[in-house]
Amino acid sequence: MTLKALAFNATLKRTGNEPSSTDRMLGLIAAEMKKAGVETETIRLADHNILPGVTSDEGRGDDWPALRKKVLAADILIFGTPIWMGQPDSISKRVLERMDAFLEETDDQGRMVSYGKVAAVAVVGNEDGAHHVSAELYQALNDVGFTIPANAVAYWVGEAMGSTNFVDLKEIPKKVTTAVAMLARNTVHLASLLKASQYPGEK
Repeated sequence: MTLKALAFNATLKRTGNEPSSTDRMLGLIAAEMKKAGVETETIRLADHNILPGVTSDEGRGDDWPALRKKVLAADILIFGTPIWMGQPDSISKRVLERMDAFLEETDDQGRMVSYGKVAAVAVVGNEDGAHHVSAELYQALNDVGFTIPANAVAYWVGEAMGSTNFVDLKEIPKKVTTAVAMLARNTVHLASLLKASQYPGEK
């Protein structure tokens, strides 16, 4: 069974600017999933014009409809965000708001278009808050129909007010690589199960 993963990098940095710690974490997860035969496409959300709103298409100039198609074509969504002010960043929140439309977009058995898709979370930052950020993302993603596996978060948090970012580390801490491997293993396993057997509908 072939699975596809889509990784959203919600860094505030556009492609071509300074390196992204979130991108490094997502790269570790993608490499681990590749061992299980899963190919991952990574999208840097700051490169796209995602208009504010809660529908699947907010009109002219909105890049979300194309991104939405990629979400629905994938079996796994990996949501990566930096920590800003102890919370997921603003781009993360905008994307979650756009996925609010999934609540009304159901099939003839009342299942959201996101049902059967599995989501995992990646968090990086130089301040405490990784548990709070993952909790916010878990709840929001589950609200809009995604299934969250056990231990589906990998994070790194540096020293508060420090100058070293995850992307600057010469060696990845063992605890991070262990968490990444567990995230990948559990996420791929659950995605395989749900692809083989979808959630029951209303009928």
